[in-house]
Amino acid sequence: MRPLEEIYTLLDTPRKVVITMHQKPDGDAMGSALGLYHYLKTYGHDVVVISPTNWADFLQWMPGTSEVIDYEREKSRADLLLQHAEWIFCLDFNVLSRTKRMEESLAAAPGDRILIDHHQQPEIARFTWGRSDVHKSSTAEMVYDFITESGGANRMSLECIQSIYTGVMTDTGSFRFPATTASVHRLVADLKDRGLQHSVVHENIYDNFTENRFRFIGHVLSHLLDVYYEYNTAIITVPQQILQKFDIKTGDTEGLVNYPLGIQGIRLAVIIVDRGEERKLSFRSKGGFDVNIFARKYFNGGGHASASGGSSYEPLEKVKQQFLTAMRENAAELSSYSF
Repeated sequence: MRPLEEIYTLLDTPRKVVITMHQKPDGDAMGSALGLYHYLKTYGHDVVVISPTNWADFLQWMPGTSEVIDYEREKSRADLLLQHAEWIFCLDFNVLSRTKRMEESLAAAPGDRILIDHHQQPEIARFTWGRSDVHKSSTAEMVYDFITESGGANRMSLECIQSIYTGVMTDTGSFRFPATTASVHRLVADLKDRGLQHSVVHENIYDNFTENRFRFIGHVLSHLLDVYYEYNTAIITVPQQILQKFDIKTGDTEGLVNYPLGIQGIRLAVIIVDRGEERKLSFRSKGGFDVNIFARKYFNGGGHASASGGSSYEPLEKVKQQFLTAMRENAAELSSYSF
């Protein structure tokens, strides 16, 4: 994988460009993709964004989302675009398998794949150019760096600015997480100077849920949360029938794993959601417990040291028992945590 900087001088030549991200894109995946989309269009590139799957309703307000192609809904069209793309930007994922059913077409596409990502252990051999930086708060921050380093700061439209801010804000937990460095605050200050109205973004992201979701959260915290104080660990287990009961849609479980970390003494939190075809796990930690290592070792996953994910095709109750076994195997480290 060659340095990303090599393409800066190539931006002036219009190309057919596809931008894509991981399945079930979150705020950072969609925000970084749309931020780059709006930027590249100012150069005259023929740009399209393809999501491997659908996305959460609370992202629908973002400028450009209506133009994003859902691969699972428009596979033939998306495959054709991939086949003709000269550049394929891969944002917020670094292994092709994270694009789910799009993986085969993405791997077969003849264009140059370009990586911009902040997760660990990238498949660097699969990309022509790229940058992987685990110290960055978000992929959206890296897109901002790409824009400013390539001399395009004055090309950032309000739509581009809103998209980048959405990605940075959501992936830092509204600037709460340790990855929120001084450079992140300088980025936000620059976006503010360029016209960002940050409260509009916050309202669209955090004040835009259905009543069902709030009742679902109440049910989860009252009935589906188990706390293991001897291991400083909390687990939420969500059966598929509960998702159906509350009419839960894509994105409605977003952020739920963070709630148990607000319990005094909890160092590790996990949510296991039965999605029917597979069980999805999200891990969050504090105090130095590395959930990237934990997820990779036990649940075919990975991500960041304090925020990772995994998956399993085993039944929900078996996955929960596997987690409890893994928790006990890490008892020494989890139990030694003190505030």
